[in-house]
Parts: sequence; C-alpha cells; structure tokens
Amino acid sequence: MLPSADLARAMSAEGLRLMFPLAALHAALWPFLWIVVWSLDLPFAVSSLPRQWHAQEMLVGSFGGALLGFLTSALPEWTDTQRLSGRPLFLAAGLWAGARVLGLLAVENGWLLGLLFDMSWMLFLLAYALRLSWIKKNTDLLGFMLFLTAFAGAAALLRIAMALGEYDLSESAIRMLGLSLLGLLGLALARITVPVTNLILDPTEKTSPYRPHPGRVHLSAGLTMLVIVAEAATLSDAVRGYLMLAAGAAFLDRVGEGFVGREGFSFELGGLWLSSALAGTGLLICGLNLIGLPLPWLGGLHLALMGGLGLGVLQVLSIAGLLHTGQPLRFSKTTRVAILLLVLSVLLRILPEFAPSLSLPFGAYGLSSALFSLSFLLWAKAYIPLLWSPHTVDQERC
Repeated sequence: MLPSADLARAMSAEGLRLMFPLAALHAALWPFLWIVVWSLDLPFAVSSLPRQWHAQEMLVGSFGGALLGFLTSALPEWTDTQRLSGRPLFLAAGLWAGARVLGLLAVENGWLLGLLFDMSWMLFLLAYALRLSWIKKNTDLLGFMLFLTAFAGAAALLRIAMALGEYDLSESAIRMLGLSLLGLLGLALARITVPVTNLILDPTEKTSPYRPHPGRVHLSAGLTMLVIVAEAATLSDAVRGYLMLAAGAAFLDRVGEGFVGREGFSFELGGLWLSSALAGTGLLICGLNLIGLPLPWLGGLHLALMGGLGLGVLQVLSIAGLLHTGQPLRFSKTTRVAILLLVLSVLLRILPEFAPSLSLPFGAYGLSSALFSLSFLLWAKAYIPLLWSPHTVDQERC
C-alpha cells in the first residue's frame, strides 16, 4: 500500500491528476443516483425543479470539475510557468466538492453556501489566468478568461434564480452555462487538435505534417460568445436562433480537422471531431427550433451538451491522462468501450425527444443514464491508477 504522503503528492502534482478522477466519479455517480435510484425525487428539493439541479450539477459539477483540472494544468504549460500543486489544488477541490454534496441532495436552504463554494473556485481559476497573463504580458488567454467570466456569472445567476423560484431566469442561466462550456470546448480543441493530430500522424515527433485551416481556429468559440451575448440581452428567439445556426455550422466546420486519412477514424482523433459534430448538430437543432421548425429543443440541447461537450470532456481526460503520465497516445480497450458507451447513451437520451411514442427499457432515461455513468466509471478504472501513481509523476510527454 502506498504511503499517504506519496499518494497525496501524486494526486496533487498538477490539477488534472486531482480533478479529472473527481470529475469522472461525479459524472458517473450523480446522474445515476438521481435517475436510476431516486427517479428524480431528490431528497431535499421542495420548490425547486429536479431538472435544474441536474443541469447545474452536470455543467458546473462534472464538466466544471474537468475544466478546473484542465486549466490548472494547461495554463502554466501554455505560458511556460510553474504549475500549481499541493495545498492550493486540494483547497480548490474541496470548495468544488462542498458544492457537489449540496447539489447531490438538492439542499435548497444551502443555496448561499453552494454559491460561495462554487464562486470561490471559479474566481480562483479566473484570477490564476489573469495572473499568468500579467506575468507574460500577452493576451493569449483572453478568450478563456472571457468564457470563464461568462461561466461564473451564469452559475451565480442560476443559484440565485433557483432560490427565488424564477423559472425562466433559471432556464436562461442554464443556456448560458452550456454555451460558455461549448465556447471553452471550441478554444480547447483549437489548442489540442493540432499537436494530437501531428503526434498520431508521426509518433516520432520529428515532423509536423498537419497544419490547421486558420479560418476555423476560433470561429466556433467566437460565434458561441455572440449567442451568449444575445441570451444575456434577452434578444428575440429568431435572433438567438440564427446565431445558434451560425455557431453550429462553425462547430461542424471543425469536423474538417479529421480529414487526415484513415488516422482520422482512430478513437484518439475521431472522438475530437465527433465531439465537434455532435455539438454543432445540437446547436443547429436548437437554432431551428427557435426560428419555428418543429424540432425538439431538449433533443438538440442534450446532443450539444451531453454529446458534444460530454464526448469532448472524455477525450480530453483520456488524451491528457496518457500524455501527462508518460504513456503512448494509444487508447486502451477500456477507454474505447467507454467512448462507445457514452455515444450510445447520448443517442438513447435523445431518442424519446424525437420519437415520443418510443418505449425504451428501464424508462425513458434509465438506460441512457446507466450507460453514461458506466462510461465514466470505465475511464476512472483505466486512469486513476495512472494519475494517482507516484511512479508517473515525472513521466509526462507534454
């Protein structure tokens, strides 16, 4: 058995080592408990809606936890500065985890405490990005800071709106939360896809055969920010709808990054462009709904967030988990099964939206929730031994 000091050092050597496993376990357990065990009859929810707790915990909890781990590792790497480790990471993780316990049980009276917990780690992350930008005297991280600000503002708005029973305001906050994460996904893919593609095409790293199209680098993120601005300004459904169509088309354009030959169909690269495809298709469906076409809003929303964002998060967890522990960039069978299960869970989740008369085993969402949970449990099984092993601390390849 590993000494506790060695384990703590491995867990907190950088942000992703601590937060990726916690975010994955949260994504695996919370929706399963809500839907399969409690049937959305949350223990302490009285006046608030279970679907809003669900949205908050998936977006701020699961995906927010992954974001915390990703940026605390990626930002110092991109700016060539020393990484955070040790106590600051445990403190940020503790704040994140405190809000998640309240969210699991839907403790309505604890909304202010939950707000303070979440705002603390979000503002810490934003201040960290600002500090690195100031040290390096550049604006390379400006896009991330803008979306982080939108994410934190939407998270605070959702907490307050739920406490006040403002249903419409809560729904608007959920939309801005999801859009903020999609914008961050677009920025992250712009940074990740090029080196990963070149590593797949030439594992020796002696050449860089892939060059991205300059027009698509930040197009999806930029157009997504316009949708957030339109949502915050309460513009008409038609205006928001057309902007969503533009953002969706920009995400679909990113699928072209997979046109690199047969390697583009590998799990390592295929999951990246498929993430963009699901996000773009979901935004298109939502946009068409807003301009009056009879397409299901929730179907499009889950395709973009549970599908595009969820798969993007799983890809980042899997790729970074290998490269930051000194492993070759080749997914194991367990990871591949996890990716397939996640995609299948998304398809099962949106089927009832497009075909309401369709009857699925274990209810409309039971099987989908179970498969989604299983996908992240499989990831945790494959990666926690790597990320929390002292032997891999100094073995990264990034």
